[in-house]
Amino acid sequence: MNSLLSLDQNRADQYADYFGNGSTNPNLTAENIRETLIKIASNPQTGNNRSAIIYINLFADRVELSMLGTDGSAIIKTVREANRESVLELAQKLRAEISNPRQRNTTSYKPFAEKLYGLLIAPLEANLQEQNINTLLFSMDAGLRSLPLAALYDGKQFLVEKYSFSQIPAFFLTDTSYQSLQNASVLAMGSAEFNQLDPLPSVPTELNTIVTLWQGKSFLNEQFTLNNLRSQRRQNPYQIIHLATHSEFKPGVASNSFIQLWDAKLKLNDLRKLGWSNPPVELLVLSSCRTALGDKQSELGFAGLAFQAGVKSALASLWYVSDEGTLALMSEFYHQLKTAPIKAEALRQAQIAMIKGQVSIENGVLRGPFAVSSQRGGENSLPLLKIESAGDINLSHPYFWAAFTMIGSPW
Repeated sequence: MNSLLSLDQNRADQYADYFGNGSTNPNLTAENIRETLIKIASNPQTGNNRSAIIYINLFADRVELSMLGTDGSAIIKTVREANRESVLELAQKLRAEISNPRQRNTTSYKPFAEKLYGLLIAPLEANLQEQNINTLLFSMDAGLRSLPLAALYDGKQFLVEKYSFSQIPAFFLTDTSYQSLQNASVLAMGSAEFNQLDPLPSVPTELNTIVTLWQGKSFLNEQFTLNNLRSQRRQNPYQIIHLATHSEFKPGVASNSFIQLWDAKLKLNDLRKLGWSNPPVELLVLSSCRTALGDKQSELGFAGLAFQAGVKSALASLWYVSDEGTLALMSEFYHQLKTAPIKAEALRQAQIAMIKGQVSIENGVLRGPFAVSSQRGGENSLPLLKIESAGDINLSHPYFWAAFTMIGSPW
């Protein structure tokens, strides 16, 4: 157990150094972790969620998988048939196949998804089932933080069909307090047009959909400025902030990575200056992100997003998903978030709806459970979500849904 606490502290220090935030909390103990997991499991508001932390560590001659659950014991599995080089090669091939839009009508990703499931998940599966675990918190080694975990495949099901999960930088850096979002309000801002970046034509519809499903305000294009972002949050303690714009997690120092506003680039190292930890932002959503594959620094930026922003949880994508795919996922996610007990479960249900074809684009119209629900009338009724020149699009391929990752607290 002490070795796992040291591992967690070492990872926490890596993120703190990258973001320039100094030292982290040195007082975490095994008992603290166990008490946190038990508290979450005993809370009816979380659906009595049973969670486990999984650390994946890569070595030159082996892979080590470590699990901490509600019983307080550390379970460590050593996988001798794999090592750092072989796992990172598989991860690179999986992401290359899944994120390539030209492969959207193939299953070319499946051999890599199955091999990775067998190496990284299967050795712990019996222990997860024994403890009735339904939510996983992954702390990943360098090179794996841009792995689309949702798409790992056991031969019959994707990982996301079996568990909800989030990626954490370290437990030391995770805000584990729980707050229901049932009555939360949303600040939704974004840009559809850019000077030097590709346009995002579905952003106006995305913003309108969110503030129709949830109470809140939306601001588009010229209104999406740094000053307005600050002033709106000062005027109203929005618990959810949704930014529909280009975001880039780049190699090198944290200041290389940014969120594109209308009038400026909001650099990753400046996020904490926005004061989103007081009062706390429960969820930050970046709906159009890209992370450099396998690059250590850009992965630190992605996996450390919630920590650096001072928010409990963040939802972001590993690669640029098509405009219509992003609109589909976000529409269903916000629909599920109204009833799901935890944020990671809302994301899971939205991804499952896409896997099963319940969310799709037919004759240029986006259809899904969110649309069916809204057709019952009332103040939250959505208009038909029409997507120009989209025709029919099957959204079940992981290209459309596996990029989206919950970061930080899954609760």
